[in-house]
Amino acid sequence: MATSLTKDTVTPARGSGPGGGTFFGHPRGLATLFMTEMWERFSFYGMRALLPLYLIAGGPAAGKGSQGGGLAMTAATSTAIYSIYLAMVYLLAMPGGWFGDRVWGPRKTVTIAALIIMAGHLTLALPGQAPFFAGLGLVALGSGLLKANISTMVGHLYDGPDDPRRDGGFTVFYMGINIGAFAAPLVIGTVGQNYSWHLGFALAAAGMALGLFQFLLGTRHLSARSSVVPKPLTPAERTSVLRKAAWWLTAAAFFYAVVVISGAYTLNWALVPITVIGLVIPVGVLVRIKRDRELSAAEQSKMSGYIWFFVAAAVFWMIYDQGGSTMSIFGDTKASGSLLGVHFPSSWYQSVNPLWVMALAPVIAWGWTWLARRNQEPSTTVKFAMGLFLIGASFFVFVVPMALASGGTKVSPMWLVTIYMIQTVGELCLSPVGLSVTTKMAPAKYGSQMMGVWFLAVTAGDCTTSLLSLAGVDLNGTGMVALEAVLACIAGYAIWMFRGRIVALMGDVR
Repeated sequence: MATSLTKDTVTPARGSGPGGGTFFGHPRGLATLFMTEMWERFSFYGMRALLPLYLIAGGPAAGKGSQGGGLAMTAATSTAIYSIYLAMVYLLAMPGGWFGDRVWGPRKTVTIAALIIMAGHLTLALPGQAPFFAGLGLVALGSGLLKANISTMVGHLYDGPDDPRRDGGFTVFYMGINIGAFAAPLVIGTVGQNYSWHLGFALAAAGMALGLFQFLLGTRHLSARSSVVPKPLTPAERTSVLRKAAWWLTAAAFFYAVVVISGAYTLNWALVPITVIGLVIPVGVLVRIKRDRELSAAEQSKMSGYIWFFVAAAVFWMIYDQGGSTMSIFGDTKASGSLLGVHFPSSWYQSVNPLWVMALAPVIAWGWTWLARRNQEPSTTVKFAMGLFLIGASFFVFVVPMALASGGTKVSPMWLVTIYMIQTVGELCLSPVGLSVTTKMAPAKYGSQMMGVWFLAVTAGDCTTSLLSLAGVDLNGTGMVALEAVLACIAGYAIWMFRGRIVALMGDVR
């Protein structure tokens, strides 16, 4: 799973925090943010574990004997909707950060975001297709608003980037993400898949409600800076933003009103434009930054090098995020629902990745340190190549159980556990390094925005998956899985083969 967005815009006062006390040696406010993020991730990943299964439930793509009551969609449509949803969460992190910086301040933005997420899950708990899409949109909007700003508040607890506790604080915070992500499918997935989809969605709302309650209860422990709007909109800017927003909303409403009245409306009229927007915006943002004449020659060079990493990351996330769609549907329909005599719902597979992250992250971090002491630590480009090779290898392995299950045989769950393990190692090679290299290569003018640009790689990757599904490409078939594996390995080889050129473009960044 992609790590949370971080920004350094202000320097707080020294000390353990406004409320006093510490949390594992860190400011007391870290406990508040840790628990808020844990419960938000609990709601997010719990709903996400149900999402593709609910979409196919009652239809021909659902597993034999599985619960009905879903939307009876095809596997291709389910994959497209799931991918668009993830893409929008990461795309909306950029305007979410903008609202925190220019309109509400981080603390108020997180509070409003939590309320929007709760409303979204409660709307999902209502039966019918219209409440489903409305709820999905609200959860994506709330998650985008929260994602950027809660990590900013973690940074506010420390004395700037040089505070020795800072990296450890974000490590503790990241553990909250994975604890919530691990527990969610076990609780929400079990209830939703075995008893009632809508009760599962309601449980996700309850999780976010708990997160919001303790956030408001512990808000006195946060830095006062978290309530400050760093760069408020001027009256003229506010008027301009509202005018543009009203114009675009009116244009969209008029367009879709014409489509609906004409009787031409289908689901693709909504899915395709969103997918295209999710691909155009990342490209447009990169082009705008790259063509900025105010950048120095060194910054231009670094941006050219960064595009290599961005494209590589988009390929990686395109495959990685299918762990919740293509692989989830396979687990529901083609894998055995028991291991060592223990029966479990297929949504539990979504707990495997965070479990592997918690188990392997310390080992890999220690391994990099051990190699660094011997001057043998791989460079950033080599780590990226390793991540791409591993994500490709995971889909090469995936081809085997897909072939075994082609005759109707239920394969062992250990196939999926192994595939998730390979993907997690790939994630730990690429994702933290990508965050780090983004901060190092960011032009000074775009220092805060570049973290949002990094997450646009996730948007681009997921929108590519969605576009392929909408175009009729069978991403759940053996041939396409093998082709994606080849694509990842080719991308990894390109990064490794041209590592000298990329390093030259990076200038003084290593």
